Amino acid sequence: MTKKESFQLEFEQHVEKGLSAFPKFLSSKYIYDDRGDELFQQIMALPEYYLTNAEYNIIHQYKSELRALFENTKGFDLIELGAGDGKKTKVLLEEFHVHATNFTYIPIDISQHAIDNLSTSIKNIYPEMEVHGAQGTYFKVLAALSRFNKRPKVIIVLGSNIGNLPHREAIDFLKQIQKIMSPEDTLFMGFDQKKDPYTIQSAYADSTGVTQEFNRNLLHRLNREMNADFTVNKFEHWEAYDPENGTAKSYLIATEECEVAIKKLNLKVHFNKWETIHTEISQKYDDLTVEWLAKESGLQISQIFEDQEKLFKNYLFKKK
Repeated sequence: MTKKESFQLEFEQHVEKGLSAFPKFLSSKYIYDDRGDELFQQIMALPEYYLTNAEYNIIHQYKSELRALFENTKGFDLIELGAGDGKKTKVLLEEFHVHATNFTYIPIDISQHAIDNLSTSIKNIYPEMEVHGAQGTYFKVLAALSRFNKRPKVIIVLGSNIGNLPHREAIDFLKQIQKIMSPEDTLFMGFDQKKDPYTIQSAYADSTGVTQEFNRNLLHRLNREMNADFTVNKFEHWEAYDPENGTAKSYLIATEECEVAIKKLNLKVHFNKWETIHTEISQKYDDLTVEWLAKESGLQISQIFEDQEKLFKNYLFKKK
């Protein structure tokens, strides 16, 4: 079975499980096909979506310091989980290029489209840069990363991607990273911070409707790839942020009662009016929570970087 076939089978099994459950759920990671990637680029350009610029500003401000922290006499492998379009990482790549840093860039993303575009764009700018892109989910790719052990690894996870995991799953994820780290290795990870609830709510429920179309792309994929018959415009995007536990949740809500056939799965799904499909969580953090996650995972925080507006932080971790 090819990697593409394996991924598609995993997707189909997830859809059958998620839409047969109560309450219903689908993972946001399956939003990211060519169209999903394009819509997410539009989201990142929205004024309400502060996360991208805040983290970009951190990396730009501290790029020289980060280079000094990552550099060593052996060189290093720069492994990025959830690379996307690489906008923020390219700031580091330019810094490394200018200072003739000895490294290899290994971007990993669930979207083959994103990996192909990123690898091509980097090669166009830096033809001599060593880039080895790979497609896959975090948990499947982490096992393969253990073979990178001839020189130090710098593992980066930007965009607060860890926020898409509930705390226990986040700890499992961090534990898996910790297991493949040597004492010389570094983990550099972004965590969106708790803040004015209205600022967070607006970031995931923009007035232009781009986020709604992004969320609905899940249903378009099911229609196209699994021969489903969702009437997509009858499902509305809804965002709810709980400031007590720092969890923002995204849903698709059926605006009328309907029955959907997913022919490839031989599955019929009934929706009551106002029934939900939970598609995503976006967890928000403070230092105490991140310290707890690190402690539970066998990691320790060695340094913290924050943007000037105090919206976002990147944490540097070492193996405990």
